[in-house]
Amino acid sequence: MTEPRILAKDFSFCFPDDDAPVWSNLNFALNPGEIIGITGPSGCGKSTLCYCLSGIIPRHLPGNIRGKILVDGQPIAEIPLPRLAQKVGLVFQDPETQLFCTTVEEEIAFGPENICLAPAEIETRIKEVLEITGMTRYRYTNPSRLSGGEQQLIALGAVLALRPHTLILDEAMSQLDQKGRQRVQEIIRPLKEAGKSLILVDHQVENLAKADRLLHLENGKVFWS
Repeated sequence: MTEPRILAKDFSFCFPDDDAPVWSNLNFALNPGEIIGITGPSGCGKSTLCYCLSGIIPRHLPGNIRGKILVDGQPIAEIPLPRLAQKVGLVFQDPETQLFCTTVEEEIAFGPENICLAPAEIETRIKEVLEITGMTRYRYTNPSRLSGGEQQLIALGAVLALRPHTLILDEAMSQLDQKGRQRVQEIIRPLKEAGKSLILVDHQVENLAKADRLLHLENGKVFWS
């Protein structure tokens, strides 16, 4: 039987100054090639869950955790960050929070350079990602000169350059127009077919049409459909 990419077991999270948990006893398995959609009203903990599943919580943001999150069968807190980044990639709602280099090329190369890949391999990944996102012509452009939709594609490409087996999109389509949403959906399809696992977070259910299952968060409770 194939091991889940991510496994949450009786997982609960509470912010340091709160008595009530954001949610309690969350259980799910994300399998290879599967897409899970996450919905819920503002403030229900969708982004918080993304931070937990990607290791940002508790490494960079504090909180009280019960239960476990396993990535490839290993507790997420025990996986070194460079290796975790090659397993689970997170794309934020606002691309400007992820873009800080002066050219698109540098943005995409940043992750591979930080895990000390060879220059030839970095070049291969730059070309690969630019082709996947359709952004080849912007290789030497400053991201600040791109539209919001184009910036989101570069933020997505920067994560893909690390070739994680799991991709988390935290409302990454919320600020895109119809054309931009369609482009992201076109990228998602071959990723799933290639065996990548995806978690898509969105408050608009129509953006989650490709999800195999839906997880709804509300009032500290979890509902599946």
